[in-house]
Amino acid sequence: MPQQEVELKVAEIDRRSAGRGIVRVDPDAMAKLQVSSGDIIEINGHKSTGAIVMYGPPEDRRTGLIRMDGLVRQNSGSSLGEYVKVKKAETKPATKVVLAPAEEGSRLRANEEALKGTLLNRPVTKGDLISIMGTIPRQREDAFPFFGPARPFSLGEIRLVVTQTNPAGIVQITETTKIDLLPEAVSLAKAVPLVTYDDIGGLDEAITRVREMIELPLKHPELFQRLGIDPPKGVLLHGPPGCGKTLLAKAVANESDAYFISLNGPEIMSKFYGESEAKIREIFEEAEKNAPAIIFIDELDSIAPKREEVTGEVERRVVAQLLALMDGLKGRG
Repeated sequence: MPQQEVELKVAEIDRRSAGRGIVRVDPDAMAKLQVSSGDIIEINGHKSTGAIVMYGPPEDRRTGLIRMDGLVRQNSGSSLGEYVKVKKAETKPATKVVLAPAEEGSRLRANEEALKGTLLNRPVTKGDLISIMGTIPRQREDAFPFFGPARPFSLGEIRLVVTQTNPAGIVQITETTKIDLLPEAVSLAKAVPLVTYDDIGGLDEAITRVREMIELPLKHPELFQRLGIDPPKGVLLHGPPGCGKTLLAKAVANESDAYFISLNGPEIMSKFYGESEAKIREIFEEAEKNAPAIIFIDELDSIAPKREEVTGEVERRVVAQLLALMDGLKGRG
């Protein structure tokens, strides 16, 4: 008999539940799925993943909501406000699970039995990003080993990627599962920063506005075509250093499943004639080849001041080239 399947709308989960591999679902939807708290469900967005289901708050009854954190959204290929298909998962006990650091340039060493204890009963599938808390020795590749090997120290959160499971599909980690931890990060399909909206605090209003201006055109360009209007061509984030501008841009790229290109404005400038404009063209060409894409230019004012304030010939050409590319002489969308 096929499993009952329902379509639910993705919403944010409370911060206390984030990073634990759980989702909270409308109690009425759970009754339709014939699941209880602690069961494992399969979530199908653009990708498929498993999660432990818990009852949503009373106010979620009959709303058709599934609340999940940024990692589950990424693992299921979904975004806030989108719909995913959910059903009771058919899981198998994992005989072997291979993990690796999700952050490029990191090296991890850990007691694999202790690591298994933190992941016991959690459902995983190949390609999933998971979060653990604890103390694991970590050393950056660029760290100078003058003082000897890295010592263990407390890390708030460590993110790992599941590189292999045996058997395939959604499996559950049990007491008999063999956990292998690779010391170095493996190449992911895309070099997208591993940041979600859950990692940003105190910017709820900014996140909402940026999502409307960036994520909506990337996810649903047909809305703008239907209305006959052009989507926003860019967003200017301004504020003092350290207020979260770069972090917000990375989170939007990650949550919208977009290719992310980050560069510093001064890196574009060159003393050779035409080289600065060529660099800008190459960046936009790379973004076009990997569409949908987000280009994040830090310290934009260093290369593109106000047009009336431009004094040098190089700056004038760079501003003109940047405006031409942002206006888009080719068809957009």
